[in-house]
Amino acid sequence: MFSLFARPRLANTGFLRIRGTAFRYLSSSHVRLTSRAVVYSRNGDPADVLSVATYPSLPPPAPGTVNIRFLLSPINPADINVIEGVYPSKPSLTYDLTDSGKGSKEEPVFIGGNEGLATVTSVGEHVEGLKVGDWVVMVKQQVGTWLTNKNVTVCDVVKIPDREGLTEVHAATITVNPPTAYNMLTDYVELKEGDWVMQNGANSAVGQAVIQIAAARGLKTLNFVRNRDDISRLKEQLQKLGATQVLTYEDLADKALRSRIKAWTGGKEIRLALNCVGGRETAMMSKFLGRDAHLVSYGAMSKQPLSLPTSAFIFKNLTAHGFWQSRWYLDHSAGEREELMRSLAHTPQHEIVSIDKQDNDEEATRQIREVFKILAAGRHGKKVLLKFKD
Repeated sequence: MFSLFARPRLANTGFLRIRGTAFRYLSSSHVRLTSRAVVYSRNGDPADVLSVATYPSLPPPAPGTVNIRFLLSPINPADINVIEGVYPSKPSLTYDLTDSGKGSKEEPVFIGGNEGLATVTSVGEHVEGLKVGDWVVMVKQQVGTWLTNKNVTVCDVVKIPDREGLTEVHAATITVNPPTAYNMLTDYVELKEGDWVMQNGANSAVGQAVIQIAAARGLKTLNFVRNRDDISRLKEQLQKLGATQVLTYEDLADKALRSRIKAWTGGKEIRLALNCVGGRETAMMSKFLGRDAHLVSYGAMSKQPLSLPTSAFIFKNLTAHGFWQSRWYLDHSAGEREELMRSLAHTPQHEIVSIDKQDNDEEATRQIREVFKILAAGRHGKKVLLKFKD
């Protein structure tokens, strides 16, 4: 089984443990140091700028707010872009974690992470609809989720309405990737059973969700991925999820591909394509779309501009859209958000990076940076989630 770290540390459960020396409290005895966070004070390579710091426990929640403890917090590609400083949505500096040092007014920091599952640990006055023990996920953007405990206003979170049958991984990954897949499949084209959808980045977390949701609806998918040494294994994995056809970007240059696609689809035109890559590959992929098709872009992993042939707009009436799940949350009510949560139950292939409380900050920092060195290589196909253990 593939391990995130160079040294074998992957248990059969899929958990990774970050080992370190015994944790030592450095504060006065009357202040409990029970909160930890992955923070940074400047933009740059996550493997260089991230660090783990320990903080005093939270005070009781103020009226209209709740205290929460994070159970699992995903590490998404967009989180890396935020840390690098190249993502349009920017976090705010945090300066109330402690009275001195990192996270204070003298030395404010950013807290990493945008997505996460938490449990309510304490409820302030005048709070309705939430109680201790409820599971919640963040809907306010870039507030920081790579930490143990946080105080939030009730409008910053949405309750997971039906927990029965949901694992922590289900719920922790339910606010970004599955909703992105679900909404892109439903908001632009009225698809019926037997219709085809085309996408690149098919092995990403969103891509896997697209495959599974489409298969559940009786839709067929044409999936493109980057070529690699174990491409046969990857194709098999995606087909087990429900992928109809899996190809590489190199296949886009095959002159016979158009006839192959026509045979697979029975001549039915493809009217929806989903793009998270950008660049030349997406332009080539768009050539296989039919009339009145929609190209929906939700990412740009290649960091290359998207250049589409003018003929696609003139002769095929192509419509290009940009999709951002964060904007969807802003444009929809709390009731619509909860209804979306009810519609989704998707578990991606994953690994959990676990930091134990006895690991000191220096060792935990070193290990967190190792994780991001691996992720930067772009060949880790599983969803990675962060967990601070009690």
